[in-house]
Amino acid sequence: MTTQFYSHDIHLRHITPAGHPERVDRLKVVNDVLSYPEFDDLVRKKSVAVDESLLELVHPAQFLDKIRDSIPDDGIIKFADDTYVSPDSWESVMYGVGASIAAIDAVFNKDTDNAFVAIRPPGHHAGSETSMGFCLVNNIAIAARYAQRKYGIERVAIVDWDVHHGNGTQDIFYHDSSVMFVSTHQMPLYPGTGAANETGAGNIHNIPLRQDDDGNVLREAFNSRILPEIKDFSPDLILVSAGFDAHFRDPLGGLKFTADDFDWATGKLMEMAAKFCDNRLVSLLEGGYDLQGLGESTAAHVNRLMQG
Repeated sequence: MTTQFYSHDIHLRHITPAGHPERVDRLKVVNDVLSYPEFDDLVRKKSVAVDESLLELVHPAQFLDKIRDSIPDDGIIKFADDTYVSPDSWESVMYGVGASIAAIDAVFNKDTDNAFVAIRPPGHHAGSETSMGFCLVNNIAIAARYAQRKYGIERVAIVDWDVHHGNGTQDIFYHDSSVMFVSTHQMPLYPGTGAANETGAGNIHNIPLRQDDDGNVLREAFNSRILPEIKDFSPDLILVSAGFDAHFRDPLGGLKFTADDFDWATGKLMEMAAKFCDNRLVSLLEGGYDLQGLGESTAAHVNRLMQG
């Protein structure tokens, strides 16, 4: 099993205010753990910036102009309630989308079986015309649309296990049966969406969890709901919004997952990818704000991607 890892130093220059959870140290920890000897066989790719027109697969040009025009020459400014931009934030966005799209190309061109994309800012809260929840644009939605346009695939499955509901991803695909969105998340919790009765065109599958639910609940959700839904959908590509803030150490949530739970869930999705997608699976980093929990979970996730 071959795995590619995409990232870039530009993501270290997207700066948020002191004390903000979505901070540079998150990516430093990811880079640190993936430098351990057990990851020597990980194929490392430095992402490149994407053509801005590809962001318009999901976001209107006027909205993108609004983000770009907000970028300051120096300092940090608030773009949305909890979402900030600094001088290199737009470039970080462009390299983040570029990494996501490069990973899609790699799995379809059979350069790799799967890929992990570690970028900042994250994306799953961003709607087509809305930035929020630390997210400026929706990286995973753009990747899904790109795969459909470039490779002519019919069905994309997006699995989101972040502790927070991926409201932006859900909104973008709410009426589009060619993209299945499956989410486990704590509820009630920010952003307040993700109820089980939010089903879109029958393609939205929300599995809200309660505070203190642990990995046993996650495994039950996978076995009873997520894996059967993926089988019924028979996707051509699986994308993962890999938020690790459901880890029991994380300060922004109240779920009790461990690194072993993320390992197990990764393996189950890989089984689905092997059965339906010729192993094509691309995982994008979303949340994860306790550095130890983030490091342990990332290591478990990527190790499973590499080992199969």
